[in-house]
This record gives sequence, structure tokens and C-alpha cells, in this order.
Amino acid sequence: MKNKRDFIPVNEPAISVEGKNNVKEALRTGWISSSGEYIKEFEEKFAKYIGVGYAMSTNSGTASLHLATATLGIKDGDEVIVPAFTMGATWLSIIYTGAKPVFVDCERDTYNINPSLIEEKITKKTKAIMVVHIYGHPAEMDAILQIAKKHKLFVIEDAAEAHGAEYKGRKCGSFGDFGCFSFYANKIITTGEGGMAVTNNKAFAQRARKLKSYYFSDEKRFIHEKIGFNYQMTNMQAGLGLGQLKHIRNYIKKKRHMASLYKKYLSDIPGLDLPKTKSACKNVFWMYAVCIREKEFGLKRGQLRDELSLQGVETRDFFYPPTDQPFLKNYLKADDFFPNAHFISRNGLYLPSSLTITDKQILRIANTISNIYNRVGSNRRRK
Repeated sequence: MKNKRDFIPVNEPAISVEGKNNVKEALRTGWISSSGEYIKEFEEKFAKYIGVGYAMSTNSGTASLHLATATLGIKDGDEVIVPAFTMGATWLSIIYTGAKPVFVDCERDTYNINPSLIEEKITKKTKAIMVVHIYGHPAEMDAILQIAKKHKLFVIEDAAEAHGAEYKGRKCGSFGDFGCFSFYANKIITTGEGGMAVTNNKAFAQRARKLKSYYFSDEKRFIHEKIGFNYQMTNMQAGLGLGQLKHIRNYIKKKRHMASLYKKYLSDIPGLDLPKTKSACKNVFWMYAVCIREKEFGLKRGQLRDELSLQGVETRDFFYPPTDQPFLKNYLKADDFFPNAHFISRNGLYLPSSLTITDKQILRIANTISNIYNRVGSNRRRK
């Protein structure tokens, strides 16, 4: 790498002018904490965008997931079905309630939970299915909702990576009893840190609003009717989110353009499994995630990652499966193994996927990968 200007980060946020101006206005007026006009407006406009009746802003995506599980009354002794391939916030939000996460392997092509494996994991203790729309590709919601209805289970959608993704014409997050979003810095829209829990159930919305703010009594503010949390978003964050939300359609268009260029430039390189999108789905490609097959490509995932790093291209490994998590050993059976989650975790790599990435940078990354592949092949031929 010649200098820092040649460095391509795996992700960096795009901050709108409107978002910056809203933050300045919050600072100017002094409405910087969890009260202020931006909170309500952001919740209402985000709910409308997703196509639901109610939205409750939170201070993180993890908080939105925990808020959902707590609102639904999930507790010690209960079980919740969860994908074996996901970020730790998903299963941690279940454990926070005292419940047990029960893991189900993923599909090899989309990395989402495999609906055909869910029912065998359901017991009398199962109370919910927590779905993750991984990397921006919608899960198979029809099959999942059918299973949930049959067994009278709640459905929680972890849509942290899927702002604006659609399944059969509906936005992810609008199918379950709750949809949960993250607005971390690397998400399609960001508030720095922050999240949102959405629902169509008025009673759930009312309970969630009280739970996220200490569960104060309606009559006396400092009387706590039940255990509550401090999961509130600040007015500054909401102002930033409002500015970002105004541009979400363009942001998603940019993500899809990025994915189309990567596909164009990388599809002829052997040993790379590129993202796929099922026919009923509209993928938002939160991250352009590829799997490297060592035998065909000629290098292991880690070797390619290191080679790209030397050329100024930052990447990230995929999430780890439950069997790799020391903390989860008491939640797993001795024979638990998730072959698809294991494979993609060992071989998966995010390529740079920023909203700020340029066409020229994508071409450079693709050419770098192609050159690495050709060099490895040439070395093999000489041997």
C-alpha cells in the first residue's frame, strides 16, 4: 500500500447533510437526551417506511432485540429457536431473559436459517422463533410463519442488516410479532449507535415503550410498576437517523449497484461463491459476502484476507458458529454440529461494502483478487 489514500475500508458511513443539520439543531436547542421532537418523528417515519403501525427507538440493535423478548414475556425456562449463523447479539438477547437459545443450521446459499430444520428443535418449552435476515437477504418467511402458527410461537425478526430488504413485496421486519433493527455505524442507515423495535400490535407497543424507559407508572413518574430498562435513544441520534432515512432508497440503490459490479467482475473467478438472491426476495447487500473454496481458488480464506490487506483492501471474516463460542458450551448438546454454519464461518469474507465506495475502487478490488488468483495458478503450474 503506497499511502493511506490507497486504503479501502471494509465499511464507512455516509452521513447526510440533513442528518448533520439535525444534530446541530438538537445541540443548539439543548434537546440532546431522550426527549425532543426528532424522537417521535423518526419513530413514525421509520414505522411508515417498514409498513407497520408502531416503532420504538432504542439505544442499540441489541437493546431492540432484548426489548422484544422481554415484551413478549420470554423468561427463565423458555426456549427460543435461533439461527446457528448470526452475530452474538441475537442469541445474547435471548439469554438476557433467562431463556435458552436453541440453534438451527443455516442454508448454504443464503446463510439464513433453514426452515426445514426448525420443527425438529421445537419442544414444549419453545416460545418463539428469532429469524435473522443475514447480510441483507430475507429469510423464508412464509415457511417460518407457517411453523410458528402451527406451534403457536412468537416470531421476532432480527433485521439489523436488512433495512429495506423485501420478501414477496413486504419489508423485512413487518412479518413477525416484532421486527428489530440496528443503526450502528456500518448499517444502511445509522445513528452512530441505536436501534428500533417495530410491531403491528398496539398492546406490545405500549408495553415496549414502558419497558424501555424504566417502566414508570403513568400516574407518578418515579414509581416503577415493573422492572424496566434504560434503552432510550437520544434526540441527537434520532435527528441523525431522520436525515439518513430521507436517503434510504438511494442508499439501497447504491448497495445493489455495488453488488452488481462485484458480480460482473468476480463471477468468472473459480473458487468464489458469490451472494445469491432468491426469486421472492429483494436483497439489500448490507455486506458483499463471499465464500472462498480453497481447492478451486488456491488459497485459504485467511491467506486471501492477508494478501488483500497488503494491497490496502480491508476485509472481515464471517461470524462464528455456536460451537466456537466458549460462553455457549452450556447451551449446546455434546453432538451439536452445524455443518453449513461451520463451512461458511471458516471460509467467508466480507469485501469492502461502504455506501461511499466508488466504482473505481470496486474494480481495483476485483482486479486485485483476480491477480492473486492468477499468480497462485501460475505458481501451481510451475510446480
